[in-house]
Amino acid sequence: MVTQAFAPAFSLNRRQIIAGLTILGAAPVFPLPASAQDTNPLEKGELPMGSGFVKTRDGTEIFYKDWGPKDAQPIHFHHGWPLSSDDWDNQMLFFLTNGYRVVAHDRRGHGRSTQVATGNDMDHYAADASAVVEHLDLRNAIHIGHSTGGGEVARYVAKYGEPQGRVAKAVLVSAVPPLMVKTASNPEGTPIEVFDGLRKSLAANRSQFYLDVASGPFYGYNRPGAKVSQGIIENWWRQGMMGGALAQYEGIKAFSETDQTDDLKAITVPTLILQGDDDQIVPYKDASLLQHKLIKNSTLKVYPGFPHGMLTTHADAINPDILAFARG
Repeated sequence: MVTQAFAPAFSLNRRQIIAGLTILGAAPVFPLPASAQDTNPLEKGELPMGSGFVKTRDGTEIFYKDWGPKDAQPIHFHHGWPLSSDDWDNQMLFFLTNGYRVVAHDRRGHGRSTQVATGNDMDHYAADASAVVEHLDLRNAIHIGHSTGGGEVARYVAKYGEPQGRVAKAVLVSAVPPLMVKTASNPEGTPIEVFDGLRKSLAANRSQFYLDVASGPFYGYNRPGAKVSQGIIENWWRQGMMGGALAQYEGIKAFSETDQTDDLKAITVPTLILQGDDDQIVPYKDASLLQHKLIKNSTLKVYPGFPHGMLTTHADAINPDILAFARG
């Protein structure tokens, strides 16, 4: 149950911590394409890698990373709540070594972007993404969004991307659309009391709340036999605590109460939809299955047993699937 998932009682003993660190240290590096195994431009320092800020119309400064050849096809990554562009480190390095230009930005109020008191809603999220796209003049881009970032991608593609001809494809990973909260028209949604509980926990003790989420339902670490990585938990917590409490508090309403049915219907570019069937944060029957029905040109893949944060825990499975879609 999602209600139970967001109220985890989870602690790590010494043995679990050591096991998690052992797993982290033994994790294999992502595979390089055959053509790059002997001449990896990333290792040789031959790829341009930069970062910066773009100022939006309301004065908000959005931090972005921009790595790789400027003439390569761009992939733009949109992160989940309450994280930052750092959550895409694995994917950015993987796709960089596979010949793409990779871009990611910190949502307003998150990461290194301005901790503004206004505009913490899906319309502004999409407008900020558009500002990054225009600043970098990204064309023929593939936009990939995880969780709340999936909602951001849906709103951006529907409102800015396709009319401007800037979007080639989209990927929604464990994404929140069309609507998370339970309403009269969405009777299978999650009760509002669950999201009220999130707001209460964030306001009471944000640091502990973020440790609990990362240690439990986000990565499925509350499941029997789960292989826990303390490094992953602490990295999730680090990203969350970089952002502003107000933006993250208001972001709960943005990702849970924004009806994006029309956004999904408006998307016409090829779209890949990915989700795990053990997602305790965004129930897949109310998310990816409905996305597939609403997006005209979509492909759906549901992974048995994968958690919400599968991009991190199962990158070895997810990355090749996205790469095949990008190249197809």
